[in-house]
Amino acid sequence: MSSVEEFRAEIRGWLKTHLSGSFATLKGRGGPGREHEAFAERLAWERHLAAHGWTCVGWPKEYGGRGASIEEQIAFHEEYALADAPARVNHIGEQLLGPTLIDHGTEEQKARFLPPIRAVEELWCQGYSEPGAGSDLAAVRTRATLQDGRWVVNGQKIWTSLAHESQWCFVLARTEPRPEPGSRRHAGLSYLLVPLDRPGVEIRPIVQLTGTSEFNEVFFDGATTDAANVVGAPGDGWRIAMATLGYERGVSTLGQQVGFRRELDALVALARRNGAAADPDIRDRLTRAWAGLEALRAGALRGTDPSAAKLYWSHWHRDLGELALEVCGPAATLAAGAPYELDDWQRLFLFSRADTVYAGSSEIQRNIIAERVLGLPKEPRP
Repeated sequence: MSSVEEFRAEIRGWLKTHLSGSFATLKGRGGPGREHEAFAERLAWERHLAAHGWTCVGWPKEYGGRGASIEEQIAFHEEYALADAPARVNHIGEQLLGPTLIDHGTEEQKARFLPPIRAVEELWCQGYSEPGAGSDLAAVRTRATLQDGRWVVNGQKIWTSLAHESQWCFVLARTEPRPEPGSRRHAGLSYLLVPLDRPGVEIRPIVQLTGTSEFNEVFFDGATTDAANVVGAPGDGWRIAMATLGYERGVSTLGQQVGFRRELDALVALARRNGAAADPDIRDRLTRAWAGLEALRAGALRGTDPSAAKLYWSHWHRDLGELALEVCGPAATLAAGAPYELDDWQRLFLFSRADTVYAGSSEIQRNIIAERVLGLPKEPRP
């Protein structure tokens, strides 16, 4: 048995043993559009993972990880999903900020912030998008100035997932003082680590199409953080922010695809039960969905460009949501209960509309692929 197979068998056996008792009720809970489900219990589960060394498996051992290889990380995320274990609550800290600090942070920042992430004692959210700067991230207007040894932050962020459950936020802000002209577009940005439990921070949950609220608006009105809480040099925030986005589309997406497979298999079973599979168009679309998912997995294992992978899976999942309502038939237009109770297929259809928008909209991904991957001429910009 190879080391990867041994690693896979170890995590599979651990999950079988520990995802039991009170934790067994968490199977399948949480995830996009369902982050409100059993959050406190999922937090306890993730701290249980941490206590047994199953968080941050890809981090180097010197920072509390297992130093797992890419193949072992793939095995971990696939086995976790195959066990139907609950959606993780610490993804942003573990998968985004942690690797960013390991590669770009100071030793002091690593010592301060990495242990609480690994132990799931501090949760993080991502302060990038703004009402006027979503996919066009370089247009951010949130500003921070250095005063008496502290950064003072003013501005607004949006689409801030799980901010209402987080203690910290990594914030992309302009830090060059006015009226210097350099702080425009990609220049003059800094990557700040900002606590959310201080005066000057207001978090407002946003109600989604699903009726739930997993992302938020965050307002900074004179909020402060220590001068040392800047990752990289002041003004180097764009480079650090792009590094974080690179980690965002890592091997954990293979676990995501296991969830996609479970949804597709359930939809095929439903189509057989209710007779929708007798429709040749439905059969063709189910077959195409199966083939598309196989292509997704092959691309992930091969190392497809992150923008191409995000473009592909987001449209695949959105299309699956549309197909689900076709399979359900006219009853899919009716809420499962009052006042706005949704079944799993309705929730899939509604929330998957956001897949092509968050983490970089499809329009922006196509531009990135065209200009940076294929080398085509840049789109004219004002």
